[in-house]
Amino acid sequence: MSQQPAPKTAPAPEEAVPSDGEPEAPHLDFQGTTPYEDYVRASVLTHLQHPLSDDPGEMVFLVTTQVMELWFTVIVHEWHTAAQALREDDVPTALEALRRSTYELESLNASWKPLAHLTPGQFNAYRSALGDGSGFQSAMYRRLEFLLGEKSASMLVPHRGAPREYAELEKALTEPSLYDEVLRFLARRGHAVPAAVLDRDPARRYEPDPAVERVWQEIYSGPREGELIRLGEALTEVAELVWRWRNDHLVATRRAMGAKTGTGGSAGVAWLEKRATKNVFPELWTARSHV
Repeated sequence: MSQQPAPKTAPAPEEAVPSDGEPEAPHLDFQGTTPYEDYVRASVLTHLQHPLSDDPGEMVFLVTTQVMELWFTVIVHEWHTAAQALREDDVPTALEALRRSTYELESLNASWKPLAHLTPGQFNAYRSALGDGSGFQSAMYRRLEFLLGEKSASMLVPHRGAPREYAELEKALTEPSLYDEVLRFLARRGHAVPAAVLDRDPARRYEPDPAVERVWQEIYSGPREGELIRLGEALTEVAELVWRWRNDHLVATRRAMGAKTGTGGSAGVAWLEKRATKNVFPELWTARSHV
């Protein structure tokens, strides 16, 4: 009688032999956590959600808000990079950081999509979970606004009980904004930025100046492919996307809660409407009327 061949044992998944033409399987066996987890800390991010209501929509609201905070963080990083580069007269590095920030601002603005069509009933289902919480209390968003020149010492008050955030915001309040660094750079390039603008208290909100408007008018009347026009256009793109962010916030809030008082005690829609009328880097917009 002929001997039957022994049955073949299937290889363990990590030992599987790829068929002809198939790429090798990725390495799957690690001691402890994966290198991906060690770098990204995904398990930390995905366990930061603690809904306070039974409504399933609250999870969407919570994760979307956390995603926004992450985008604030990277945009602040980009604008710090651009400001530092301008201090060193390194325009290419500043332009790269500003361009990256426009892609990030587009992603930030897209974060409104999951919330943009909330009905009042859907929002009310978990609104009480926010208590007195409100987006204007975000320390990272406040740092973003400070970099745009929207300075206000009163906005440090909500963070007095959080020493690290308070110290970071106090430092950001007293440092030159991104636009301050732009104007100092233009002055070093020989443009007539007034001394009163260059020497102003950086802890104060930036106010438009007719002489700065004339500087941008002169730049935009010059060579169309000049380095300074590229800088102006990168800043204008940032300003436009910030304006769109504020307007998307306004529309989403108006749809979800109408004219009711905001969760943090603000005037809600009325507060956001006022914010939406403010132009970032104002002379970059008004100078265009004179070119």
